[in-house]
Amino acid sequence: MNHMARQTAPGILKQLLLNNINHGHSWWWRRSVTYMPRPGDGAPRPVTLIPGDGIGPLVTGAVEQVMEAMHAPVFFERYDVHGDMSKVPDEVINSIRKNKVCLKGGLATPLGGGVSSLNVQLRKELDLYASLVNCFNLPGLPTRHDNVDIVVIRENTEGEYSGLEHEVVPGVVESLKVITKFCSERIAKYAFEYAYLNNRKKVTAVHKANIMKLADGLFLESCRKVATKYPSIKYNEIIVDNCCMQLVSKPEQFDVMVTPNLYGNLVANTAAGIAGGTGVMPGGNVGADHAVFEQGASAGNVGSGKIVEQKTGNPVALLLSSAMMLRHLQFPSFADRLETAVKKVISEGKYRTKDLGGDSTTQEVVDAVVAALD
Repeated sequence: MNHMARQTAPGILKQLLLNNINHGHSWWWRRSVTYMPRPGDGAPRPVTLIPGDGIGPLVTGAVEQVMEAMHAPVFFERYDVHGDMSKVPDEVINSIRKNKVCLKGGLATPLGGGVSSLNVQLRKELDLYASLVNCFNLPGLPTRHDNVDIVVIRENTEGEYSGLEHEVVPGVVESLKVITKFCSERIAKYAFEYAYLNNRKKVTAVHKANIMKLADGLFLESCRKVATKYPSIKYNEIIVDNCCMQLVSKPEQFDVMVTPNLYGNLVANTAAGIAGGTGVMPGGNVGADHAVFEQGASAGNVGSGKIVEQKTGNPVALLLSSAMMLRHLQFPSFADRLETAVKKVISEGKYRTKDLGGDSTTQEVVDAVVAALD
């Protein structure tokens, strides 16, 4: 009896698979267990599109081109909104309420004066209480630190962004920071649920409770309460100034971070800078009923006039955010194809915009991503 005959059936199968791998046949390795859609899940989905200001039309146009090349089951309802408007038009809000999902470019926020940020308006109007920014190393993109994979989850509706400011007497301005138990608990729940669903191991709460004992103290109490319901996830706390120092020295220690509003903005931008820059970090804002996907960090940064004129805006962040959007819409294979193509282009290094050390235009990066689609 020969050796093959003495083996069991599973042993024979294992040997054949190993032989296939050794000879370069990796067909069986390409797919995980299949995603089984519900009947009708392939119907095209409407998405509200806000190109925005500056490089916004450039990078949202990049997403439209790639979606068309993939034949992705989405179509866009476009609305012109600009940061100098006094408010987000009602028809835009109604479109997002109807479609449940929006993709947007940056909206410029005027400094000072009486014009409020339309980015903040959108979040409050639609109760998009959780901002999520994923900061991670992209293969082939050199950065100061390796093994960075941080998710910053930021409370989006209160804190210093409450917009409650007034002049008490000439020369004295009072700005109110509002922290509530309700909003603190729901952002903590979202952070722990995200960690649980994505096999993350640790949640870190960022605070300044040593100084703002009542406000940030309430935030910490809420996080601690929620943490007890997730015993499998490690929970710790860090003061925001120490957090920034730790981020730039040992960022690999962080996993999921949950923060009040202002701290989250600072932490997300710092983490993005460490991992490759705001031009490559995806993100979005989500509530119970709606989601808006945009560049992960610095959503109000719409690029310089020179970048707009030369058409060299980096589309990577919004392309990866649109992959997040496709997963949110339950189109996982399209999301995987898009993300894989973007990472391949970055890894090869031939087509990169100036912020990543290259000299490519937006269109050249888009063409490379389309060519890399599987």
